Amino acid sequence: MPTIPVTKRGADKLKEELHRLKTVDRPAVINAIAEARAQGDLSENADYDAAKERQGFIEGRIAEIESKLSVAQIIDPAALDAGGRVVFGATVELEEETTGEVVTYQIVGEDEADLKLGLINISSPIARALIGKEEGDVAEVQAPGGVKRFEVVAVRYE
Repeated sequence: MPTIPVTKRGADKLKEELHRLKTVDRPAVINAIAEARAQGDLSENADYDAAKERQGFIEGRIAEIESKLSVAQIIDPAALDAGGRVVFGATVELEEETTGEVVTYQIVGEDEADLKLGLINISSPIARALIGKEEGDVAEVQAPGGVKRFEVVAVRYE
């Protein structure tokens, strides 16, 4: 199975979620199932059905996180030395050529991406266009409204 890149922060978030699922959510749903069973007839017990469904979701998410962590290649952006090139984990300041709007993005893994926080998925069109670029380079991104051109203003590894 191929490795998936993830930042150190992203791996820590996944580990925290896994810990919460195993130590808080799983025991809570087990108790909810036990309480629903104590009520008697399970064939028409909505609480039991809901608890079993929640248990299935929790167990599925635990398996998914464990699988991702087992193949994760954890990258600490602060330890990178890519010579000023845009790579996974880099924080990139861009200026949109036509509007002059300046935006800052960090290129992260799939599970970490959150555009509101400036975290973009490594497989997104803009991230793919930026990989390998340096300060002063221009990246062309195919957007729904047409091609957008971004100048790389700064590249940081933080």
